[in-house]
Amino acid sequence: MNTNLLKIRENSTKNNKLKLKHKNAENIIFAHESEKEFARILDFYRIKWEYEPRTFPLELDSEYRPVVSFTPDFYLPGLDLYIELTTLNQKLVTRKNRKIRQLKQLYPKINIKLFYKKDYNSLLFKYLNR
Repeated sequence: MNTNLLKIRENSTKNNKLKLKHKNAENIIFAHESEKEFARILDFYRIKWEYEPRTFPLELDSEYRPVVSFTPDFYLPGLDLYIELTTLNQKLVTRKNRKIRQLKQLYPKINIKLFYKKDYNSLLFKYLNR
């Protein structure tokens, strides 16, 4: 596949159109409660973040339209790091791992970290016991 044809799409959801000086966990609509909790932790530590700001095409059809893509949950601009949370079942973890491998292969300059349930729970425990 020609990687020059892969265009990273900036997402224009309601969340990313908010014209607020500072977006925080309380004024964003999240897909899962764990994402909101993670955003609250980032807010607590004053880490700037964006929620699902970009979508990366991973596979294209014969007309060069994306048929498989990946949208990481968070982007931390200060660290130039994408974060994907996975606190659900093993089947979804396996699928996310495969997509992250594809993303790293197609976009080698993109930094991404997958937070597994145990990572998330550990972070949440530290945050709640501050």
